[in-house]
Amino acid sequence: MRKLIPLLIIMPILDLYILIRASQTMGFGITILLIILTGIAGYYLAKSEGKLVIRNINKEMSQGNVPGNELLSGFCILVGGFFLLMPGIITDIIGITMVIPGTRNYYKRYIERWLKRLINRGYTNILIKW
Repeated sequence: MRKLIPLLIIMPILDLYILIRASQTMGFGITILLIILTGIAGYYLAKSEGKLVIRNINKEMSQGNVPGNELLSGFCILVGGFFLLMPGIITDIIGITMVIPGTRNYYKRYIERWLKRLINRGYTNILIKW
């Protein structure tokens, strides 16, 4: 959590700076259009990937398996979709990489390692750590 708070403060400032520079370079209208298009594309990408993950979760559960990997995918898609709806270049890059299956695996491995560290330290409730 200590690392997350500075990131949540710095990221919007960097996004705003990049948007101002992009607006100066490409023009205000094109920059706004780019923000709107990435939001729309992100919505549809997250929606289609989310449907696929829900289908896989249902398949795993019907076979009697716990869908842990698919739940991590669903979490990444949810967070990635949230980032894609936020205006900004940095948040769009993070959002797209969390939604696309190939790059999503890096986030899933990070989250899995983080959860394992919490479990090894004896935390059984994630909210305590937050």
